[in-house]
Amino acid sequence: MFKKLFIPSEDSDLTSMALLVARLWFGLTMLFNHGFTKLANFHDQVGAFQDPLGFGQEASLILVIVAEVLAALLLSVGFMTRIAAAVLVVDMFVAFLMVHKTSLMGSGEQAFLYLAGYVILVIAGGGLFSLDTIVFSKSERSRLQKI
Repeated sequence: MFKKLFIPSEDSDLTSMALLVARLWFGLTMLFNHGFTKLANFHDQVGAFQDPLGFGQEASLILVIVAEVLAALLLSVGFMTRIAAAVLVVDMFVAFLMVHKTSLMGSGEQAFLYLAGYVILVIAGGGLFSLDTIVFSKSERSRLQKI
């Protein structure tokens, strides 16, 4: 049953291509524009980083870096896609709701748009062109070899 979470659905090639584009678009943008920036500037940001859940500034920053680097990387390659996208949904939900205070007219718009993309990927999964297909689905693996 747990394995079904990772097996891609029987999508068309065009749908799988759209999911690949979405994974790369949302995953790599998050990774390079947000995750790596926070990781590279960890010591400079830790004192000023917001603590919306009460874990402490350092712990909050570490959790955000895990989401925006590790989960974004997993999403981009399509490995454990739904779980990676769910982690990013939580990250963007907290950012939108608690950090940006649901502001769609200002700084919260970007978090809201990321949130929408990640929710779609939680629902749809990684598609045929993902590592999930290669690792978790034998029948899909044979279909990929025909392409």
